[in-house]
This record gives sequence, C-alpha cells and structure tokens, in this order.
Amino acid sequence: MAYLKSFLLSICLCSLSAMAAEQQLDDKLKVFEPYLGTWQSDFNVSAGKPAVQDVSTWQRALNGTAIKTIHSINEGEYGGESMIFWDNKKQSLVFYYFTTAGFYTQGTMNVLSPTQFVAYENVTGNKEGITKVKSTSEFKDNSFVVSTSYLKKGQWTKPDTRTYTRSEKTVKFK
Repeated sequence: MAYLKSFLLSICLCSLSAMAAEQQLDDKLKVFEPYLGTWQSDFNVSAGKPAVQDVSTWQRALNGTAIKTIHSINEGEYGGESMIFWDNKKQSLVFYYFTTAGFYTQGTMNVLSPTQFVAYENVTGNKEGITKVKSTSEFKDNSFVVSTSYLKKGQWTKPDTRTYTRSEKTVKFK
C-alpha cells in the first residue's frame, strides 16, 4: 500500500512539474510575463467627448514562444490582434498587429529594462495618414503605462499616455 501511495504521489508531482514547464515563456519574452492577463484603460478625453475604454488581453501562445494580444475599444468599435515573438534571423523581438479598421503594422521591440520596452511600428494601409508608431511601455505597481506617438502626414504627434489596470472585462469584437 505504501508503494502505491508513493507511486501515485510521484505521478502527481511529475504531472504538476510538466504543467508548470508548459506554462513557461521563452527567456526572450520574460519582460512580458507581468503583462499576462486582462487590462483596461479609460482614456482621458476632452469635456463633452464620448468615453473611450480599451480592454486588452495578453496571453502566452505557441508553447511559450510567442505572446498574443487582443484588444477592443468601446466594446468592439475598433480592435486588433498581435503576435510578439523572437526572430532568430533579425535577433530581435518582432510583432505583427492586425486591426478591424483594415490596416496592419509590423515592428520591432527593444527591452529597456526588466519592466520597460519600446516598440517601433511601420503602418500599412491607415486611412488617417499614420505611417509609423513609437510606443514605450512600463510595468510598475501592478499596472502599466503606455506612451504613444504617431507619424501622421509626416509629423510626429505629441505622445498620448494611458494607464492600464487589471480588469475582469472581456475583449469584444462586433
């Protein structure tokens, strides 16, 4: 009987170890670990303008070799999906972002610290004249701040800053 209990305990421990190993992220993606989960940001808008809320989910993908993000603004008014992964040929973090507005971006990311990264995007097909995006994200105090500038019609915009906090909401697409 003691042998059977030891055997069953060993199987349980091996199963738990295997499950924990399956949930790991590639070392090159560790900076994104605290971002995993669902977040929301209520944008600062001018008085009299409608509220704008972004809900995003970050999740481990492709056995931990990628991060998938999905987000929607105002419950599906606009949304997008991205995949972030390490590109061995470029020796860089790269990503692709596809939107419900019919444009997409491709870019690279540089890790600045264990809690901060910067993303550079080339935009294809944006109807508002945006051709590049630069954003910096920093995780601290169980939230993250994103500061974003757009190259629009040849001029860089003043950075927009948004704070994301944990959320129980779901990403919705129409």
